[in-house]
Amino acid sequence: MSDETRDTDDETDERGDSGPTSDAETAIHSSEELSEEEQKEILQEVERTRSPRGPAAVIVALLGITFSAFQMWIAARSYVFWVPISDVSLWPLQASLESTTISLQQLQVNALHVTFALVLAFLLFPASRGTGFVARRLGAVEPAVERRFGATHPITRATARVRAGVRWAAIDPSLSRITPIDIGCLFLALLPVYYTMTEFDEIREIPIFGIHAARPIQEVYPWTEPVVMALATVGIPLDETSYAFLMGVLGLLLVLEATRRTLGPFLMALVASFIVYAHWGYLIPRDSVIGALSIQPESWGNIVYNLWYTVEAGVMSTPVTVSVRFIYIFILFGAFLEMSGAGKWFIDLAYSLTGTRKGGPAKASTVSSGFMGMLSGSSIANTVTTGAFTIPLMKRSGYSPEFSGAVESSSSSGGQMLPPVMGAAAFLIMEFTGTPYADVIIAATLPAIAFFFGMWVMVHFEAVRGGIGGLPRSELPDMRSSIREGWFYLIPIVLLLYFLVIARFSVNRAGWFTIVAVIALIAVVTAYDRQTRIPLFATIAGLTLAQAGAFATTGGGLVHAIQVAAGLEAAGTPYPLEDAAFAAASDLGTIAILVSLAFILARPRAASPLLELDDEVDDTAEHTASKLGRPTLAGNSAYRFGTFVLTSMDSGARTATTVVVAVAAAGVVPGVISVSGLGPNLAALIGAVSGDSMLLLLVLMGISSIIFGMGMPTTAMYIILIAMLGGPIEDAGIVILAGHLFVLYFGLMADVTPPVAVAAFAGAGVAKADEMQTAIIAFMLSLNKVLVPFAFVFSPGILLIRVSGDDWWIIGWADVAELGFFVPEVVIPVAGMFLGVYALGATIIGYQYAKVTSLERILYTLSSIFLMVPEIPLLITEAILGLFGIPSMLTIFSVTAGLRAVGLVMLVGLTQRNRERALETDAEFTTPATSEG
Repeated sequence: MSDETRDTDDETDERGDSGPTSDAETAIHSSEELSEEEQKEILQEVERTRSPRGPAAVIVALLGITFSAFQMWIAARSYVFWVPISDVSLWPLQASLESTTISLQQLQVNALHVTFALVLAFLLFPASRGTGFVARRLGAVEPAVERRFGATHPITRATARVRAGVRWAAIDPSLSRITPIDIGCLFLALLPVYYTMTEFDEIREIPIFGIHAARPIQEVYPWTEPVVMALATVGIPLDETSYAFLMGVLGLLLVLEATRRTLGPFLMALVASFIVYAHWGYLIPRDSVIGALSIQPESWGNIVYNLWYTVEAGVMSTPVTVSVRFIYIFILFGAFLEMSGAGKWFIDLAYSLTGTRKGGPAKASTVSSGFMGMLSGSSIANTVTTGAFTIPLMKRSGYSPEFSGAVESSSSSGGQMLPPVMGAAAFLIMEFTGTPYADVIIAATLPAIAFFFGMWVMVHFEAVRGGIGGLPRSELPDMRSSIREGWFYLIPIVLLLYFLVIARFSVNRAGWFTIVAVIALIAVVTAYDRQTRIPLFATIAGLTLAQAGAFATTGGGLVHAIQVAAGLEAAGTPYPLEDAAFAAASDLGTIAILVSLAFILARPRAASPLLELDDEVDDTAEHTASKLGRPTLAGNSAYRFGTFVLTSMDSGARTATTVVVAVAAAGVVPGVISVSGLGPNLAALIGAVSGDSMLLLLVLMGISSIIFGMGMPTTAMYIILIAMLGGPIEDAGIVILAGHLFVLYFGLMADVTPPVAVAAFAGAGVAKADEMQTAIIAFMLSLNKVLVPFAFVFSPGILLIRVSGDDWWIIGWADVAELGFFVPEVVIPVAGMFLGVYALGATIIGYQYAKVTSLERILYTLSSIFLMVPEIPLLITEAILGLFGIPSMLTIFSVTAGLRAVGLVMLVGLTQRNRERALETDAEFTTPATSEG
């Protein structure tokens, strides 16, 4: 409900004295912040997205909502869908024709998933803005013709008309107009999925008879025969070409085009080169330097089949399956939580907790950006949206614009390594390593905390150097008020952890139940006020108890019990009391939603004192109500709640579009490696290049991750690199989970690494700072992502992993009790990691208690390396000794522990010396004043 229609008495009663808090909120959400329009402009420039208007905006929103509804159904009901019985004959069924349900195959579901993303990509991302290399070259044709023939020549006029036609058909410079070529691509994208859905039996026969044995188009669709025959007479043999082959080729081309639009030409060119390589890779001479890359000849038919029509390799393979089952539902969960107002509340809470400290605004940014980055999975979007609040406050407190943008972008990109959500990466790691999700997030916890601890240390040192204090308490939200007003936002996070770690639900079900929990939470908050709070909660509790009783007596829910009482149904087997209570608790979210909706509809104009939805929801409610000619609807509780649900679904779909396109395109790389048999040869080549050195292999992996990750979503980078490096990781004896997290950390480093540094450039846009300088600072602030991965690869105990031979597992209480293992393998490496991160912070900022000299920086760096990864200098020493034929084994515990002790002594000594210098400096400033007095 809008501010104008709120019941202020109720609001004051619920929130207490809101005067100071309101002033503080005004200070936090100040005029220095970016407006919604400015945020969208920055995101458009960085992500190249368009903002459709009018009917196009409605169509895009409806498609996004439908995409999310499709994925929510899958999360709740798996791949079984209800259809009208008259439509059943159109589908390849596993049920009888009398059934009204269909069960889709994995390939069909994946095809629908990818098609939704392709359609949205063609609508949200322009084919060209007219500023690219090709567009500029073509744009120079008309002036050249005019200079050659003159302005009035027919050729010049014809060229001008062609140019105008091309611009109308394909170019969208203002990022607001859907062009004819976009509409054409949209309809073409529907053809492959329609074929997959309606001709699945034929697709099943392709492995037996071959793709070219499938029917040509005129046999699949007889009405096309006149056109096909006409084309055949002019030399286009569509009548002899398999329609399945044509659809596979079309699908691959559309994925490449969507990749170019959403992710840029680099990933598109990389994927296209792998497709070309799959056919012509056999031409590489086997006796050449890269002879290991030579493969067996393969036909286009087999390539297209394997890359489009199978779920074992190619576009529809594991990455897209993971997106269908896990990634999308958690992106949607993040969207619901953000639109509920949790983002604003968490930022306010972070400022209330840290804002008065030295450098408090930057510390609050580190905490809040990490939390929101964990949910959104997008470094760029999180940098802009969260940075719109945090960056102006950092600048106001005294941080430079460049440092402010760098802190925000570095923290936002680091959020994707933060459990329990970890953006989308955790689900891919789970699938590719076969590791339970709970184990993945447990292993990822300590390194992620170490990274944010390092960020905290560095912003503190920068604050000390610049004399930057915190904000006055009067300008900050009151901590008690913040907690009291928004503590319920933590419920979905707590439930998510419960579902995943304790209840051990499947990831898909956990995501679904958590989304229901968010919707139920906002429904209850919308319905809640002083008059309704008792009857609202009493009704929810009563119906939940009645539901449990129904399960315990009739074996079904309350509706089933009513049907049994009316003689319409027979009673089932009663549930035991514990099972009945659990079943009723599973329905609590649905019950809360239905009861709350009843209260909302009964009192649509009632105040909702605790409801603080995201600004985008309120803006959408006002805009749509105005378009409907009923602007007062924007203040209607039911309308706002409905807007919240639909806006969240639309936002989730838009965010997921880029991810789905990325994983679909990236799936081609492991597909080609698998189909061509390149894997063993590639592993041998990488082993030869690295000289079978684990350290050199890790360095190559890190550099490759940064290069491949530049301007590319982390998911795509991860899929491509694991396809190429998965074998060498295992051959090198690296714990597989540690190796995959290593790739993830370095891939995230790419978001802030010049010259691309997309997240850092977004932060610079918000901060109105120099882009390259911001990127350089963000890169330096993120150097923890470089040393920490080396630390946990060499010391798996940091990941709470115990290794025994070829086996490994997450440590349990028995391992903790075994002090001979736990202290040297876990406690010492973890302590070394945190101390090393602290030392690295002093190195990067060049300040601790006082200025750090150049020589001291070198010593701090050595201290950091000795504490975190003593194996690096020891392995280098081993390699040098090996050159002289001196065998050595230096990376044993007694040596690494000794080197860590040296690093600790160095850190303590340097810190003490730095502190003494700071005290001397203070004395120099105070002594003259004292003597004068």
